[in-house]
Amino acid sequence: MKKIIELKNVCKSYDGEIVLDHINLDIYDNEFLTLLGPSGCGKTTTLRLIGGFEQADEGDIIFMGERINGVPPHKRSINTVFQKYALFPHLNVFENVAFPLRERKAPKAEIEEKVNEMLALVKLSHLAKRRVTDLSGGQQQRVAIARALIARPKVLLLDEPLGALDLKLRKDMQQELKKIQKATGVTFVFVTHDQEEALTMSDTVVVMSEGRIQQIGTPVDVYNEPKNAFVADFIGESNILDGVFLEDCKVRFAGQTFDCVDTGFGKREPVDVVVRPEDVDIVPESRGHICGVVTSVTFMGVHYEVIVDIGGFKWMIQTTDFVDVGEHIGLYIEPDAIHIMKKSEYSGLYGDYTYFSDEQEELEAAEAEAEAGEEAAE
Repeated sequence: MKKIIELKNVCKSYDGEIVLDHINLDIYDNEFLTLLGPSGCGKTTTLRLIGGFEQADEGDIIFMGERINGVPPHKRSINTVFQKYALFPHLNVFENVAFPLRERKAPKAEIEEKVNEMLALVKLSHLAKRRVTDLSGGQQQRVAIARALIARPKVLLLDEPLGALDLKLRKDMQQELKKIQKATGVTFVFVTHDQEEALTMSDTVVVMSEGRIQQIGTPVDVYNEPKNAFVADFIGESNILDGVFLEDCKVRFAGQTFDCVDTGFGKREPVDVVVRPEDVDIVPESRGHICGVVTSVTFMGVHYEVIVDIGGFKWMIQTTDFVDVGEHIGLYIEPDAIHIMKKSEYSGLYGDYTYFSDEQEELEAAEAEAEAGEEAAE
């Protein structure tokens, strides 16, 4: 695949605070790339630098082989869809989409053809004469995307465009955006803090924290092979424990020695061990690798989230099997469910679900207190 954008050692600060710290990133033609991370991690700043709305303090931004530092947004073949769609309320759907072509004084026949093509792409042909103020949030978003794509940019930047939509519509639009990207062949660079959006839509996920890129990879790679404790915790739920790598395919954690599939670490090297909640089997104590007591159970619709205290460390287990609070259980962990990571600055900060269990206990105590108060009042 051909590189379309390169960020080389890009730095950006505001009022002396570093927002981006030597970012290096390659974006490829016809790629759906997502910048993922919590608020303040630098993902929107990265997007704005690519779009030309901000300028880097250091480093270079290369677009199709040419350095574009200082090139204004309107002179880049890059368009942006913001969370607030900035549609023109006095224009109907057709005219909103046609606006960029009318600004360029394109021929009337060309405008008619391209607008109709874009409206068909976003499935809004039947609403061409509708006022944009009478559209739903999802429909307004499609108008904004059609307007951004009508001039056939090489890259479309999307800054959390699904944030204002309700859950069901957001899920529908995730699929629609992916279809639109594939149909047009335009490179999409998408910003979100929602892990599910990133995993669902992307060819490539870029996980960011504190102005630095933590990991770049496919959704499957980032989920199954996180590089550090931050990535493991941010992408889904994770039990993250201190461990010692004994030798290839052998690791010790939670007071026991386990077979694993990892190699290449030093003998007796301290490591972080990740076990995803869905990869643990609940079994009788006699069959468990490790044993503990259930401290809370939450029904999630498709599965239960079970918190298990094992030697003071609270594990989260996701299972379709019901167990009760106070029950003593065993946990069985297959070798390929164990992932080994090198120690990092994030080690020890994530992966213990004590807070989850404590919150549940506080909630139950408050409910019990309220019920007692009602009974006393009666």
